[in-house]
Amino acid sequence: MAALTLDKVSKIYREKGKADNRAVKAVDMAVHDGEIISLLGSSGCGKTSTLRMVAGFESVSEGQVRIGERVINDLKPAERNVAMAFEGYALYPPLTVANNIAFSLLRSKMPRPEVRKRVQHIAELLEITDILEAYPPTLSGGQQQRVSLARALVRPADLWLLDEPMSQLEPQLRAVLRGRIKEYLIEHRMTSVFVTHDQTEAVALSDRIAVMSNGVLQQFASPEDLKERPANLFVAGFIGEPAMNLLPARLALQDGRLDALVHAQGDAGIALRVSFGALDRVVNAAALHDGQKVHLGVRPHKVSLGRTADCANPVQGTLAFNQWQGDQSHVGIDLGGHTLLVVTDGAVDLADGSGVGLCLPTEALHLFDSDSEKALVHGADLR
Repeated sequence: MAALTLDKVSKIYREKGKADNRAVKAVDMAVHDGEIISLLGSSGCGKTSTLRMVAGFESVSEGQVRIGERVINDLKPAERNVAMAFEGYALYPPLTVANNIAFSLLRSKMPRPEVRKRVQHIAELLEITDILEAYPPTLSGGQQQRVSLARALVRPADLWLLDEPMSQLEPQLRAVLRGRIKEYLIEHRMTSVFVTHDQTEAVALSDRIAVMSNGVLQQFASPEDLKERPANLFVAGFIGEPAMNLLPARLALQDGRLDALVHAQGDAGIALRVSFGALDRVVNAAALHDGQKVHLGVRPHKVSLGRTADCANPVQGTLAFNQWQGDQSHVGIDLGGHTLLVVTDGAVDLADGSGVGLCLPTEALHLFDSDSEKALVHGADLR
């Protein structure tokens, strides 16, 4: 196993007569030895192009890719000692499932008893022991996907690249296998990169997650930091289900205190005023100025419904909607024309138009500059 380093790596697709398409833009990333990471983003964000450059199936247009101390830009895929589970499976139709899984082990001249032992173990892990003698054309998409994953995981390598490895599986099986696969990767200290568009999968599997959009690495951090300390408006709005509430506001810096004011739509009144306390609690207070346009953020799960006593930021609003989701309620609160979504356990016995009290915990609030979209303040980091 070895660390993986991407140093200002870009992928540029060039077509005669057309402008260059920069699919991946100067990505810097250092993956530690034995670390499990995910490349997360919507379709077309550049995550698969990044993975394919590491695997050697796409050339690196700019920058450098290293596994350990080896620069691998110009190495053929077979020379990189990288195991990969393809989204399209890429199985060998004439070979049985067992021989597909064992293919790289047999080529390395591993003793057959050891090969059989390893194949059996990984087949049990992925629940495919019943199809070991079957052939790929007779399998379902989910079965083929697990065979492709087994073939990658069983192979000795320096790095494991897994492209949407469980996208075809039913939710219950996927949830079971996530836990088993993570334990297997940790036990064998396998440096691994997952590509996924599924936040749940990325959080369940990864030590850190690289969030990508439009070819740009937006943030590379732990799942906790992505939720509690999003680097910018994109990450704040992309990570989390439901997404973070983001309300347009302006800063008020008076008497050494930091407040954020959300104006009601259609008039100059204040719909919401929240306080972050003394300005000297803010680490980068010098970057803030009075009247600065910002977005005030708070996650729906962090808002307390109906509780205003002993709250630093009590809020009064009007119920806009109340949706029971089976195990929790999604409640929309109107604040001067802005809708704040609240997620709470259990059913909420309120009718539309009812007055509602809320508590916005200071430690759960975020401020983002509206122009640069960069994070300015996270309530959890106030001194």
